[in-house]
Amino acid sequence: MTAFVDALGWTLLHFLWQGALIGLATAAVLALLRHTAPQQRYLVACVGLLLCAGWPASQFALRLQGDMAVHDAYPALAPTGTAIRVLVLKPYMTWIVAAWSAGSLAFALRSALGLAWIGRAARLGGRDPAWQARLTQLAQAMGVRRPVRLRVVARLASPVTALWWRPVVLVPASLLSGLPPELLQALLAHELAHVRRHDYLVNLLQNAVETVLFYHPAVWWLSRRIRHERELIADAIAAEHAGGPRRLAIALSELEKRQFTHPEPALAANGGNMMDRITRLLRPAPRPHRGANFATALPALALAAACAAGLAQANVDAPVEKPDHRAVVNLNSCDKPVWPAAALAAQQTGTVTLRFLIDGDGNVADSRVHKSSGHESLDEAARSGIAKCHFKPAVYNGKPVKAWVMMQYVWTLE
Repeated sequence: MTAFVDALGWTLLHFLWQGALIGLATAAVLALLRHTAPQQRYLVACVGLLLCAGWPASQFALRLQGDMAVHDAYPALAPTGTAIRVLVLKPYMTWIVAAWSAGSLAFALRSALGLAWIGRAARLGGRDPAWQARLTQLAQAMGVRRPVRLRVVARLASPVTALWWRPVVLVPASLLSGLPPELLQALLAHELAHVRRHDYLVNLLQNAVETVLFYHPAVWWLSRRIRHERELIADAIAAEHAGGPRRLAIALSELEKRQFTHPEPALAANGGNMMDRITRLLRPAPRPHRGANFATALPALALAAACAAGLAQANVDAPVEKPDHRAVVNLNSCDKPVWPAAALAAQQTGTVTLRFLIDGDGNVADSRVHKSSGHESLDEAARSGIAKCHFKPAVYNGKPVKAWVMMQYVWTLE
């Protein structure tokens, strides 16, 4: 359990700077793409959030397997001495993991309550056969093959698309009676655009990343940016089936007025700045020249390449998990560990299992107590003594490599 907590704690701490780097790189690429189509910015933001999830996951797996030592995981980027960092933070690792667990549990509970609310609204929401028929017809025109249900909900600020396999559009009751039919149909076209793009499924994955990495501002910024660009994409699709961008802009404007005059709780995720969406519909940005498409995609590729290179650099010194030949100790180079005086006086005995990280030169780069003898002084004496030994390094593909080796030392009284 201690190894698990340490691996998780160090992964969470290292993601503070890793997430910052990913966020800064993504922000730079998005700044270069600010005049391009929202689809490209959406892709870049998604890549950034995916890296936020994948990078710490891979690091945690390596630490959990014992293939990444804390002090040599990021030798080029460590701002202070490893020994100082370990001594200062290690006593608090349990508290760090406990605080993270409490936060993740709170966000998971919030998501579970939201999903329960959606399920209840989908089951018990009101029916409107006339609007259900119009929604079905509009869905077919937009190329949505799955049946989409319409449910009327009393207390809701705006239409909401929910569920993936059996999608449902939740519509506020006030809009059915107070909004002109053509404007309501424009809003429904926007929701169907989300259904066609499977945006609800992507949003669930976003919520999962937010739940696990809730403590990092870069994750929330990337997630908000994804939702903003997603709304712009859905607006563009809906405008083609809702009587043009002007009608959709008017519908969004009416929706904005109602939200200010009749505030109601809404489950819908933040869809970006409403006025920005209206402005883009009425005054769309000029389309880039076709020849620039590849050029505008280069920053996204550069971001992915840079982060992949960072991952490779972070793992370049990672030990080989299964070498062709494991490291072997040179017994002639070892001195017998010194029995601690107090332990000897108390006649303490036992067997300690140790793990040593042997570098390519056969020197001990790290050592850990894998299984205690039951006496801390004996464990430390064995670890310190054998760490002075020289080893024949492990071999992988004919070359000496860094690898872990397991050893036992038996303290016994003759």
